[in-house]
Amino acid sequence: MTDQLLRPVERRVRRQVEDGVGLGEIARRFNRSPAWVDRVLALSELPRSGVTPPDSVLRPIERRVLWWRDEGAGHAEIGSRFHRSGPFIQQVEELARYKLERAPD
Repeated sequence: MTDQLLRPVERRVRRQVEDGVGLGEIARRFNRSPAWVDRVLALSELPRSGVTPPDSVLRPIERRVLWWRDEGAGHAEIGSRFHRSGPFIQQVEELARYKLERAPD
């Protein structure tokens, strides 16, 4: 699986394993148990579903804002859902649309 599809914690754990850090030390660094590290490694090997380009270039908030806008919601209405201002949501929408325009096909 490519590192792009992994969550940040999964990338960090796998990178430390590749660097030769022991499972006990990784667990200590994350304030978790060695069993947790084993689970993270095992789950990072599973195939992901629902992640398809071009949506993968968008952050979750960007995907949700675009979805709400497509449903007809206004910037202020969406902003109240995310505890943000209308202008902030407008900026998020503009950035998301820009990212989608620039995304490779």
